[in-house]
Amino acid sequence: MKKVLFAAAEALPFISTGGLADVVGSLPAALVKKGVDARVVLPLYGTMNEKFRKDLVLVKEIEVQLSWRKQYCGIYKTEHNGVTFYFIDNEFYFKRDSLYGSFDDGERFAFFSKCILDIMPHIDFYPDVLHANDWQTAPAVIYLRCNYGHIPEYQKIRTVYSIHNIAYQGIYNLGTMGDVFGINGWDRSIVEYDGCLNLTKGAIVCCDRLSTVSPHYAEEIKTAEFAHGLQYIINESSYKLSGILNGIDVNYYNSEIDPEIPYNFNADDFSGKAKDKAALQEELGLPVDPDVPVVSMITRLVSHKGLDLVECVLEEIIAKDKIQFVLLGTGEANYEAYFRNLEAKYPEKVRAIIKYDKTLSKKIYAASDIFLMPSKSEPCGLAQMICSRYATVPVVRETGGLYDSIRSYNEFTGEGNGFTFTNYNAHDMMYTIRRAMAFYRNKEEWNKIMKKAISEDFSWAASSESYIELYESIF
Repeated sequence: MKKVLFAAAEALPFISTGGLADVVGSLPAALVKKGVDARVVLPLYGTMNEKFRKDLVLVKEIEVQLSWRKQYCGIYKTEHNGVTFYFIDNEFYFKRDSLYGSFDDGERFAFFSKCILDIMPHIDFYPDVLHANDWQTAPAVIYLRCNYGHIPEYQKIRTVYSIHNIAYQGIYNLGTMGDVFGINGWDRSIVEYDGCLNLTKGAIVCCDRLSTVSPHYAEEIKTAEFAHGLQYIINESSYKLSGILNGIDVNYYNSEIDPEIPYNFNADDFSGKAKDKAALQEELGLPVDPDVPVVSMITRLVSHKGLDLVECVLEEIIAKDKIQFVLLGTGEANYEAYFRNLEAKYPEKVRAIIKYDKTLSKKIYAASDIFLMPSKSEPCGLAQMICSRYATVPVVRETGGLYDSIRSYNEFTGEGNGFTFTNYNAHDMMYTIRRAMAFYRNKEEWNKIMKKAISEDFSWAASSESYIELYESIF
């Protein structure tokens, strides 16, 4: 079976800002269970939790050449869930207060990408497939094709480049090509796009296979509406494009055994969920009432999450309907202010928790009745899968991975695992929320819908098989 090296900027449980970390933290473990020698390489960030840092073992210290500079590279490793994780240590680049957002992010991740290739002889691991994820590791795909082809050990390595969100492409001034990124002038055509250096474009050109995180998103990014300017190169490369729906770690998100929720429950007995709901209402200072549907959102407060739809109609729903609404998340100041003001206006019905809190998110997933995801775009989305694991019924817009994972409930056939709407329209969303709440009032019917949600298989079982097929298709 193939050897695969995953390269990414983050992975659970070590360091995380979003869905990429969930994928890189769980997909390699699923592949290992199927006999693949899957390993992961990550930057060693200064903000990584000390409990993981103390388990790291130094493999070797080397120097890595990037353009005119030669930099220290410490190689550390540890094992988690049967997967070997390698960490690239360089405090100049990675001892920062945050993972992203520094003025020199391009240079930082160019260095990391160069290290991915240069550490291979020192860890005695030349993979059959280098699986790079998002723009931060795109240079590794470009360097392998352009700079390492003369080295026998690298000639057989094939590449998969996964786009988790095409909005983030790694775009820089062309003047940085040689000095910062160490890309030769004769390779300019590979990375040049729309008058800029575009790392994602370069990786798309150089990779052997291109993947996204859901089948529907793979089709969407062929269009100008979703591709953020890359639709032309995506269509040129469509022969090597595939979409594979992400899975989640179904042991970590498991209502039956989760230690982070007050009461456990399963599809045969939802009494624990009712207790979780009461516990959350009490913790947040909301009236403890089992008959009021709790509608929640756990999200980054950014426009593509559909928050303009929410702003348009949520207050009308709260004012007129029997409902409690709970939001957890941070983001753009205007959205934070909107939800804070909504709580101030409806203190008996609304709680806006403007922060990132992984433990509280578990409690909200477990306690809610309905989970709202009205996204304008959603490459895959994990929250709709996570909430389902806690029998919380998702209401989603049919886009990207939401389209692939949630099917609208049909009361006549009993099919479906949530509620969906198609058009990006606030009143379509409002109708769908109210439709879900109408079913909530019919306890027998709602019980069936909860069972449908919690019984859905969102594990990596099927998706990991698809990745194995993708890897094998290269050879």
